[in-house]
Amino acid sequence: MEHPTNNIVEGKADPGWAEPGLWIVIAGNLVPLAGVLFFGWETFSLLLLYWCENVLIGVFNVLRMLFAQPSERVLWAAKAFFIPFFSVHYGLFTFVHGVFVVTLFGSKQGRSGFPGPARFLEAIQENHLVWAVLCIAGSYAANFVWEYLRAGEYKQASLPRLMIEPYARIFVLHITILIGAFIMLALKAPAIVLVLLVGLKMAFDVWRYQRDRLCSADGPADKLTQVLTSFRGGGSL
Repeated sequence: MEHPTNNIVEGKADPGWAEPGLWIVIAGNLVPLAGVLFFGWETFSLLLLYWCENVLIGVFNVLRMLFAQPSERVLWAAKAFFIPFFSVHYGLFTFVHGVFVVTLFGSKQGRSGFPGPARFLEAIQENHLVWAVLCIAGSYAANFVWEYLRAGEYKQASLPRLMIEPYARIFVLHITILIGAFIMLALKAPAIVLVLLVGLKMAFDVWRYQRDRLCSADGPADKLTQVLTSFRGGGSL
């Protein structure tokens, strides 16, 4: 499970593997690993859980955008556009992704027709994923409080960066997972392949976390603030 982070707080040294947020990321990834090893999860259960994680990423990303640089009053005007736009666009994108997962990989459960919200909830319950979704939601909440609020990342968070961060995750990671799932179904591979997919995702999440923590504090958010401040004050950059 990956927790999107923003620019590292200026002057804060990178603690590497001692960073608590990193272990929150790893702990979240142990949930699907436990499902595969101890609860007999198959391909659809794993992909459905990862889809639920995408939904959680969107929810917490909206919270990140809402709390970003609250002292900059001019940014609230930008949030009035960015937050609704992201909610609608990412929501539709995630819904289509969910339809794809349920239609192609959930057909064994004997349901037909176009899946709606009720179908997704039924699939989560039928595959006994409620506890796993709650665990991952708890890890995202812990990361949001510990990394974003307590560590002060919200003070210099970038709205443009927050807008694109979830899409980068889906495009790069989930295409790889879906390809691996298709190969596994075609070859009727054992559960070890699912374990490898979980391990791949965990490695990707750890890499993304460490990369994001090392990002420079100078980013698009500072430029956006300057632009909006310029318009408010009637000056020029």
